[in-house]
Amino acid sequence: MTLDDIDKKILKLIQSDASLSVSKIADQVNLSQPPCWRRIKRLEDEGVIVKRVGILNHKKLDLNLVIYAEVKLTANSELTAFEEEIKNISEVTECYIMLGQVDFLLRIVTKDIASYEILYRQQLSKLTGLKELTTSVAMGEVKRTTELPLDI
Repeated sequence: MTLDDIDKKILKLIQSDASLSVSKIADQVNLSQPPCWRRIKRLEDEGVIVKRVGILNHKKLDLNLVIYAEVKLTANSELTAFEEEIKNISEVTECYIMLGQVDFLLRIVTKDIASYEILYRQQLSKLTGLKELTTSVAMGEVKRTTELPLDI
């Protein structure tokens, strides 16, 4: 799919504030509302815009602990089972299959270290094919964004 500058401007606006109306987006990209709506609809239909969401402040929700966990599995044959199980753990907010020393990288958000210990004992340690799980605790947040770099 080829994106022109107007498409990129629309995407930039939507990813920075998904609550913007089509009317406001159209004004900012110098289009009338109907062609702007058609562009947005095309971007959705082609899977460029996957969904529009609100971003929550995890600290305001008393979810103060962010952990990054590196996972090694016992065998590559366990990949599919592991992936399906990890999708059902709500505290795992991101999961990436990796090249290199580890098989997966997880981002885990939970209340505190005691909550993480419960999560580890009840779910993470029982994942199919788990050989090794190494964790790092984030002390603070320097930058976190969902906005993709769009060259305009």
